[in-house]
Amino acid sequence: MKFIGIIPARYASTRFPAKPLALLGGKPVIQRVYEQVSGVLDDAYVATDDERIEAVVKEFGGNVVMTSVDHRSGTDRCYEAYTKIGEGYDVVVNIQGDEPFIQPSQLESIKSCFEDPAIDIATLVKPFSPDASFEELANPNSPKVVIDKNYRALYFSRSVIPYFRGKEPESWLGHHTFYKHIGLYAYRADVLRAITRLPQSTLEQVESLEQLRWLENGYSIKVGITEVETIGIDTPEDLERAEEFLKKNLENQ
Repeated sequence: MKFIGIIPARYASTRFPAKPLALLGGKPVIQRVYEQVSGVLDDAYVATDDERIEAVVKEFGGNVVMTSVDHRSGTDRCYEAYTKIGEGYDVVVNIQGDEPFIQPSQLESIKSCFEDPAIDIATLVKPFSPDASFEELANPNSPKVVIDKNYRALYFSRSVIPYFRGKEPESWLGHHTFYKHIGLYAYRADVLRAITRLPQSTLEQVESLEQLRWLENGYSIKVGITEVETIGIDTPEDLERAEEFLKKNLENQ
């Protein structure tokens, strides 16, 4: 199977404008994401709507494709980029442009999900540490996932799911394995085309999570599990945490 990685990158982020160009350890965030993906998949491209991001990607030698400013989601941007790059790929991997610590092992985990021909879409989760605080678990910027026995997603939510009845919230992580969603999707090429034509669903609008549209329309989402810690960058404060995370990793190498 041939896998292409597409990294959607918008300039006008509500919570963190110009986020892809913010410096992390002396490199733009988008460059760090691109470098983590290159070499693991058959090809990799940044898909952007902004000439400043396009210029930076070209400057560090990456592949980039310009896309519309009107897309509602990264998935829609991925599909436009895919049509412009050309067909010939079996699976399109959507790597969020704010995940600079995505690891090769995580991409390999996503790829392995498609060994099952019944799988339409794949994504990645990480168990919350039992030592994490309830505040970390309840953070609405860190969506949670519940999965079935075959590692298929049942539901995604910004709320804590499942609700642990009969226990104090501060003790939940000690009694149950909760999963946080990592910003990584992969779709069979024909499925990507189909889901971009679906209207927004009720649950998607309520939670502001596009993957709920796919579940509501009957698509199967396989979940790969990783133990690798990553830090997604949604806010300037997240960037500060990412700097500390990067420094620790460099010190431990």
